[in-house]
Amino acid sequence: MTKIFQPFSTMYEFDSGALNPQGKLISRRLSDMSSMYQDSEAVQALLNDNPLIYEVYNVEVPENEEHIQHCTTILYPGKVGSEFFMTKGHYHEIINRAEIYFCLKGKGLLIMQTKEGEFSSLEMEPGTIAYVPPYWAHRTVNTGDETFVFFAAYPGDAGHDYGLIETEGFVKAVMEQAEKYALVANPSYRKENEIGE
Repeated sequence: MTKIFQPFSTMYEFDSGALNPQGKLISRRLSDMSSMYQDSEAVQALLNDNPLIYEVYNVEVPENEEHIQHCTTILYPGKVGSEFFMTKGHYHEIINRAEIYFCLKGKGLLIMQTKEGEFSSLEMEPGTIAYVPPYWAHRTVNTGDETFVFFAAYPGDAGHDYGLIETEGFVKAVMEQAEKYALVANPSYRKENEIGE
């Protein structure tokens, strides 16, 4: 007989962006993603302090198709050289799974791409509900001067594929230019079918 999962609730802390109970907490520092930033000299200069880039509070539910994974992400303000703090970004392991982001605090950019190199971006501010369709990798970027916090929900079996982004990169980087953000071509981007050539 199938064991019935019991209903429960989680509290969102409006001041901090954290969840209570915190669930599974993931913290990413610059050292966890140093190769993803364009300016290697700026990376080296910051590694002694090794700033905290972002935290993810994951509600713990079974990772299968019957459940809905959900979490909050707190992405801190800052830059590495001229490149804004960002999340690692990922495809879903089951690539035809979608995701919803709801911005709670701050402002930022949601950048997305397909394996074929199609690119899209959406600005996010409190109240924005962003839809990431199946087959799109996604990364968030804090383009403001305060913490950027958003809630995410996605199918429980979706999984995360960070490896492809680590080797391929994103089509575009988000840089500060004239005190605003700009989407610029990422010189280290390589489409999946070009790797190894």
